[in-house]
Amino acid sequence: MVKISIIIPCYNEEESIDPLFSRLLPVLEATLRPWEIIAVNDGSKDDTLATLQRLASTNPAIKIVDFARNEGQTAALQAGFDYSQGEIIIPMDADLQNDPADIPHLLAKLEEGWDVVSGWRQNRKDGALRRTLPSRVANALISRASGVHLHDYGCTLKAYRRNILEDVRLYGEMHRFIPIYASWNGARVAELPVTHHPRVTGKSKYGLERIVKVLLDLLVTCFLDRYLRKPIYIFGGFGLLLLATAFVCTLTALVLKWSGHASLVQTPLPLIAVTTCGLGVSSLLMGLLAEVATRTYFESQGKPPYKVKRLVNIDKKHA
Repeated sequence: MVKISIIIPCYNEEESIDPLFSRLLPVLEATLRPWEIIAVNDGSKDDTLATLQRLASTNPAIKIVDFARNEGQTAALQAGFDYSQGEIIIPMDADLQNDPADIPHLLAKLEEGWDVVSGWRQNRKDGALRRTLPSRVANALISRASGVHLHDYGCTLKAYRRNILEDVRLYGEMHRFIPIYASWNGARVAELPVTHHPRVTGKSKYGLERIVKVLLDLLVTCFLDRYLRKPIYIFGGFGLLLLATAFVCTLTALVLKWSGHASLVQTPLPLIAVTTCGLGVSSLLMGLLAEVATRTYFESQGKPPYKVKRLVNIDKKHA
């Protein structure tokens, strides 16, 4: 039984793979535990796959899941979880910003009795306006909405006990919310400051548009937790709000007409208010319904949200 599984999503990281493994392998050997590395090639267009294959050819503990196309970090992490065998699972980035030397500290924290240890990039080495400030705002919002207070949900470097991940299925950008799912299911979640290095190779795959995705995924996460078993509460709430809006608009229009200030056809405000409110609410509700339908589709058919093209050093029967 493999004790530790390291999950590394890789997308166009050919320059960082060799330096990363040269630092990671000695750390894993020093733990004196059985280990494996699951590198997920997320449809890279450079020589990332060839570099990983060269490393895997020299060590059977280095395993590769190669995607047929780019699926995103969340799908890559889910694939790593699916194909791993470790009792302890540690995902990390391939861009050299996470430090392998922090892995023993995460393991030591788990041994204190915690189920999840989340890395906290206390001294983050990213652009202040483009990455750090939006991240802090998002982390504060996520903590407040979920009730699970962490400083850094976006840090990939975390440590999980395998049983915590057994019932977790990830979609969208939801890998950052695993500590929330775990806490809601009774897991003990701790946070540990970790080293964060400036990026020296390649370029970041994320921009400000990711904030919108995270906020929408947060909406879905809260919905699934609070209203999946009682959706009438949220749908009925919006329905009552629409009815109340329609009543107020109608009453206002009648008052304007009876007072002689304006007829019902002289102002477009009631129509604009009802139309925009209806479209906005309909869009949100359709989005939530689509999220539920997506999960129903994947879970009912046992289909993962990714497509694997090849496996290296992994028995297909295991998956």
